[in-house]
Amino acid sequence: MNNAQIIDLIKREVVPAMGCTEPAAVALCTAYATEALGAEPSAIDVKLSANILKNAMGVGIPGTGMTGLPIAVALGALVGKSSYQLEVLKDSTPAAVARAKAWLAAGGLRIGLTTDSAEVLYIDVRCSSEGGRESRAIIARDHTRLVFLDGPACQGLDERASLGAPADADGREEELTLRRVWEFATTAPLEDIEFINESRRLNEAAAEEALKGNYGHELGKTLSRPLGKGIFGDTIFSHIISATSSACDARMAGAMIPVMSNSGSGNQGIAATLPVVVFARENHNTEEELTRALVLSHLTAIYIKQSLGRLSALCGCVVASTGSSCGLTFLMGGGYEQVAASVKNMIANLAGMVCDGAKPSCALKVSSGVSTAVLSAMLAVQNHSVSCVEGLIEDDVDRCIHNLTRLGSLGMRETDKMVLDIMTHKQ
Repeated sequence: MNNAQIIDLIKREVVPAMGCTEPAAVALCTAYATEALGAEPSAIDVKLSANILKNAMGVGIPGTGMTGLPIAVALGALVGKSSYQLEVLKDSTPAAVARAKAWLAAGGLRIGLTTDSAEVLYIDVRCSSEGGRESRAIIARDHTRLVFLDGPACQGLDERASLGAPADADGREEELTLRRVWEFATTAPLEDIEFINESRRLNEAAAEEALKGNYGHELGKTLSRPLGKGIFGDTIFSHIISATSSACDARMAGAMIPVMSNSGSGNQGIAATLPVVVFARENHNTEEELTRALVLSHLTAIYIKQSLGRLSALCGCVVASTGSSCGLTFLMGGGYEQVAASVKNMIANLAGMVCDGAKPSCALKVSSGVSTAVLSAMLAVQNHSVSCVEGLIEDDVDRCIHNLTRLGSLGMRETDKMVLDIMTHKQ
């Protein structure tokens, strides 16, 4: 991939999102269907892939004080704007939430698993209104990839043709390598990559917002209180974990704030950004070093997700924290060989961390990931790397990455089914 293609890839994958991206994507699809209907729907039928359902069941919806899909769907229909993409609900107000609750009370919503598609990420929304008007929208493969839209107020798009489109729409035809990621991050003209600093602004603001309220399990606040400082100390390490988990606390609890996502996940965007930002600030790295470290972190996460896929049984913090470990290694003075070592150290430690849906306790998993990122980077800059005789690790770092993504995308399929079964049959 040339520099222009990589920049375009980053700009597609690192985008603002309001709330968890799975319910946001469902709300977005609902907004598309409502706009195609040209009227407020009286009934909505939503069919989802299992991974979408799993990641939307227990997460807070921004500005509502509620969790789960029903309120997200109702707001998507009543106030959602498809032009906002994953910030589709940013115009929501208390009055809109009250309207949405009243709409739900009328019983016009049905949500279930799809039987029409094997796509891991699949959202199918059908709206109807009095007078027989009907519309339909489908998002697939990517949280914002509209593949079908039909209704009185629009022209249709053939679903099968779109789903069969070449993989270059997802940036997968020409995969990256870790060496190419490193070369781009460290040599691209600074003015071409400074846009990545928007991730710093948004995600730092989310972390600061979390300290103003009591969000989720308050992991970030707990670490910044006397008890946390007494155990972890007032250190760069504790500040990294506190800032990262704080942003996750706020986001998962439904704070009305945007974050910069990575590869369709806000938590991945947070984990790829804040460890790098906090370390650079406290280690007195230059602005250019921080910018390049952020690019290295985000692009590494994007590279890993290219072969893992949008959603899987492997927790996304494994991917994003591996990216941040690369960024931290660079900020500590490491070169390419040390960055490759940090990736191997991460894979040796975190491979197999299960995703059991988006929820407030994701802050705990994110804190585990970024803790390991710091340790892996520290070992790497001292030239300590897990060797090829250990577990999933090989001499070739790109093969290590593909071993991880094969485990997450293929090896853990039955795990994914079991997790969803457990989640939907609790007593």
